[in-house]
Amino acid sequence: MSFSLCPSGPLGYSSIQEQRDRWERKRSRTARELVQTEQRYCQQLELVTTYFVEILKAKATLRQDIRESIFSSIKAIHSVNQSLLVHLENGYFGRGFEQFCPHLHHYNTYVDNIYNASKVLQTQLKKNKAFRRFKKLQEARSEFNNHKLEELLHLPIQRIDQYKHFLQDLTANTSPDNPEFQQLSRVVAAVCEVSQRIQNNTRCHENHLQLCRVQKLLKGRKTKVLAAGRWYIREGWLKMVPPKGAEAKPKMFFLFSDMLLQAKRCSPLHPTNGDKFIGQHAYPLQDCTVEKVFGHTRSQGGLLSLTFPKAKLLLMSSNQEDLNDWYQSLSSANRKLQSKQTVVHQREQLSGRPLRSAADSHNTPSSSNNPSRKRNIVNTEPSEHAQTPAVEWENSTPKRMKQSDTSGQRWGHLFRGVHVQLSDPLMDLFFRL
Repeated sequence: MSFSLCPSGPLGYSSIQEQRDRWERKRSRTARELVQTEQRYCQQLELVTTYFVEILKAKATLRQDIRESIFSSIKAIHSVNQSLLVHLENGYFGRGFEQFCPHLHHYNTYVDNIYNASKVLQTQLKKNKAFRRFKKLQEARSEFNNHKLEELLHLPIQRIDQYKHFLQDLTANTSPDNPEFQQLSRVVAAVCEVSQRIQNNTRCHENHLQLCRVQKLLKGRKTKVLAAGRWYIREGWLKMVPPKGAEAKPKMFFLFSDMLLQAKRCSPLHPTNGDKFIGQHAYPLQDCTVEKVFGHTRSQGGLLSLTFPKAKLLLMSSNQEDLNDWYQSLSSANRKLQSKQTVVHQREQLSGRPLRSAADSHNTPSSSNNPSRKRNIVNTEPSEHAQTPAVEWENSTPKRMKQSDTSGQRWGHLFRGVHVQLSDPLMDLFFRL
């Protein structure tokens, strides 16, 4: 007795044919929608190039560098998409997009400039009265259908995401035996790279806005938040338990990818800085150890211990969920920073100088004779000089950790005489430790 996994006979053939018909219907529907949206997209691009780019160039209302900053490569994009539309209208989807892909660098240029374009446009609308009046007159045309220039300038960004979904649907409903299948598969990968570039630029822009917001919240110019490669993670109030007997005081903490910033609120009576903060300490996350002292169970709140090379913090929160979020955020930031440093060290080791022969070493003075000569060597031994202490903006100095303390002694001298307001079971467990 034999079994067959594939259906045989007229019934099996009809089911396969029905499936192919469904794929073909889905493909036809996606193709029709793609062509219709492409026609509308090209019409809108033509509005921008004709009524703004060309006329502004002829009238010299804006300088050439300002025009290029606002409109970037939109004229080239319009030209490329007109050629694509001809192929799509004739049903050559694979061939059309395959010829379209080599010109995606125009979209990359446009994507990288979009936030700068918005900024320059807003500046010109505030300062240039002639341009402001020109823009209003052009947008009042019936062809614009009440669309603003700002909306039209974002169309190429939105179109890339639409291409991604259209092409994925077309590929999924195209038979692998179809010659267009391989073409569409390659195009999907190329368009997805541009889509990922848009997402990365959006994340960078949003992070930059967050850093600027935090910078404006801080009084004075001593605390520098804006730095290359720094990412904003979170912020919030936590109570800081002092090393000596005193009441735990609430502090505002800003967590970034490379440091933890401690701040306090300015006096509310201050005429201009009542809603701002004063930066107190910046703790680098390099070589930081994060531990949960309390908060492992579903009790109310808990304590976090942060150990830095030359400082130690004990932070308290009465909100269990908030404490867990802080713990996860700090641990994740610390892991990412350590993995990044590991990659950098490996690159430095790989890019080190090649070994020289014995004859060359005799002819070359040693490093002891010439101490000022720098050498590309990665020191794997931990050193006190390599550790970065916390940056301070007040006279208070963080408590240094004694290496000779045992774990019991370390917690003992930190909590002696401290007024910590936690639930009674939590305090009983704490003092039993």
